[in-house]
Amino acid sequence: MTPVKVERFYLGCLAHASYMVGSEGVAAIIDPQRDVDIYLEAAASNGWKIEHIIETHLHADFVSGHHELGERTGARIYLGSGLGAGSGAQFPHTAVRDGDEIRFGQCRLQFLETPGHTIESVCVVMSDLSQPDRPKTVFTGDTLFVGDVGRPDLSPNHTPQELAAIMYRSIHDKLLTLPDDTEIFPAHGAGSLCGRQMSSESSSTIGKQRQSNYALLAKSSEEFVRLLTDNLPARPEYFGREVELNQRGAAPMSELPPLAPLTAPEVLRLQKEGAVVVDTRPAMQFAVAHVPGSVHIALTGQYASWAARTLGLDTQLIIAGEDIEHVRESQLRLARVGVENVAGYLAEGVSGWIKNGFELDYIPQITAQDFIELREQEPARIAVLDVREAGEVTGGSIDQAAHIPLGQLKSRMDELDRDRLLVVYCRGGYRSSIATSVLRRAGFRDIANLIGGFDAWKAAGLPTSGSLASA
Repeated sequence: MTPVKVERFYLGCLAHASYMVGSEGVAAIIDPQRDVDIYLEAAASNGWKIEHIIETHLHADFVSGHHELGERTGARIYLGSGLGAGSGAQFPHTAVRDGDEIRFGQCRLQFLETPGHTIESVCVVMSDLSQPDRPKTVFTGDTLFVGDVGRPDLSPNHTPQELAAIMYRSIHDKLLTLPDDTEIFPAHGAGSLCGRQMSSESSSTIGKQRQSNYALLAKSSEEFVRLLTDNLPARPEYFGREVELNQRGAAPMSELPPLAPLTAPEVLRLQKEGAVVVDTRPAMQFAVAHVPGSVHIALTGQYASWAARTLGLDTQLIIAGEDIEHVRESQLRLARVGVENVAGYLAEGVSGWIKNGFELDYIPQITAQDFIELREQEPARIAVLDVREAGEVTGGSIDQAAHIPLGQLKSRMDELDRDRLLVVYCRGGYRSSIATSVLRRAGFRDIANLIGGFDAWKAAGLPTSGSLASA
């Protein structure tokens, strides 16, 4: 008998993991990303037919491909019952409860209702019947991550405290009753917005998480609830819209229209009508010269999630990229989070803008050493802004820095002094480049981006502080 095969697919820009489980000609897909051709191609190469699609919950941070994949394969879609109250899903699906299972070939997939991250959350226990009859793997969705658990603030009908208490029972009464050597495969890794302290490791075991996961070390439900809800980062505004889109089922990616090249005068006209240019080039290229009013979100990082958080799902966008391939990749990544209102791209990029004689803008960059010297010369003129998350700040910060996480910057700009030179930093420079572009677009002229961020600051051996000034 051939062992059951598990294949993992990972999207770094969304820190999202999906899985294909196959045995004896049949496959199941767990938590598919929106562009589903990768599963069809992988199944074909293995000689498998996709007959089952499992959503561990209705995702809030990306658009799922369950609807298109189901239509193209005829596979049945499975979703948790929401403790019998329903999930709100508007597409044909099978609502599953504790103990329900799917069998194909040597594979048995058994469902556990594990509400907490969402009410309809489930985990899926896989047993390989060609081996000893004991759980081999559990697909934990957003309930249990490597090093963390799911955020408990995604329900419109339950408080975070209520969901956290429910999650405690789900984990302790169900997941932690599995054998310690059961491997866990979560739906997200480090960098996801669905948790705070996720590891970059792709998998772990129940036993390792029992010993090392900070949330599982809580000695009581009350302590667990406090750990999850104290200083909980604000939920991104687009999360609710994403759930609604996944409840309906997204349109196929093939329906996305090809992007039109836009001349510089056309871009300028659209800007005046409210469109936003999103510049996807590397930070230094953007800093040196860009279309005025552009928001910089480099394609090299977690581009899609930051685009959704910074610009929303409805703002009309114009892409400024390095070349047409980067533009197409930008459109694909935006569609993965439901950002589809893209008017086109700047033909010839910034070069096209220059050829038309239009004005360019730039954002000064400053090294850690130059910043130190400047602050010593003019201390009253300099202000510092840290745009990292609260959990990152516990490891130290630049002295007298104000702290506003990037996701909150647009709503808290009135806390900043426009009359001082504002030096902005994050961990390595990616988020601070976004932040400085957002600030410049909002009218801040005297700003600078700290090259290399806090990592460069520490590497230079410069002093750090354990506390932050208020903004």
